[in-house]
Amino acid sequence: MTERPAIATERIPTGIIGLDEMLHGGFLPQSANLVEGAPGCGKSTLGMHFIYHGALQGEPGMILTFEEFPQQYYRDAAAFGWDFRALERQGLLRIVMSSPEVIKADLERVGGTLERQIAEMGTRRILVDSISHFERVSDTPVTLRSHIYAFLNGLRREGLTSLLTRETPYLLGEEITANSDADSSFIADSYLLLRYVEIESAVRRALIVLKMRGSDHDHRIRQFDIGPQGLYVAQPFSGREGLLSGTSRRMSESFIKAFVKR
Repeated sequence: MTERPAIATERIPTGIIGLDEMLHGGFLPQSANLVEGAPGCGKSTLGMHFIYHGALQGEPGMILTFEEFPQQYYRDAAAFGWDFRALERQGLLRIVMSSPEVIKADLERVGGTLERQIAEMGTRRILVDSISHFERVSDTPVTLRSHIYAFLNGLRREGLTSLLTRETPYLLGEEITANSDADSSFIADSYLLLRYVEIESAVRRALIVLKMRGSDHDHRIRQFDIGPQGLYVAQPFSGREGLLSGTSRRMSESFIKAFVKR
């Protein structure tokens, strides 16, 4: 199948090998981009890579965390050769640990603490790790959706391109469903899904871009991994089916001849 040409527009590159190719250059400016996956599959690493690459280009970034202490990000970044402390000293990075309750109240008033910090730094990118914690301040799915919608609009209002992580409890084989009243994937401008998949008794990582509002993108499922210099995306899986169910299997020869090799 021949892919449609990319839509020419400004992009915010992630700096991740292979992912920018899938996104036809990167995320759209001032967009909210959701990355969902199981624990340990690479969501935070992808987000840190996005922030680090921006800082190298002179675009100040912020990490807003509801769970991890800043020291954890320093250690994780150092494993890839990224000196987050040095970037903080240069005014290119700030790590803010807070809670959904505090951030929600802060964004509801003019001149709040977060707004002030964003203005002071000239922040362009933000990693929110993770929006799953907004469930604590929401008693119904409709309320949850409303809170996340207001939060994302607050980030857009500040001119930020945001990357939001969300954790799913499923390690392998979750059915992809979406609740129109609560699922934040409907609110986000793009939706990336990270999955563990089993192939011939080995667990690998898979990535797919399910949605990218206002732009075309690569629709194929690609393998990705985490190496010494961060996350990288490899070539698409070929000759396999059932990848998103967690356990893949080889396509039948007749299917490959009829569709894949056409």
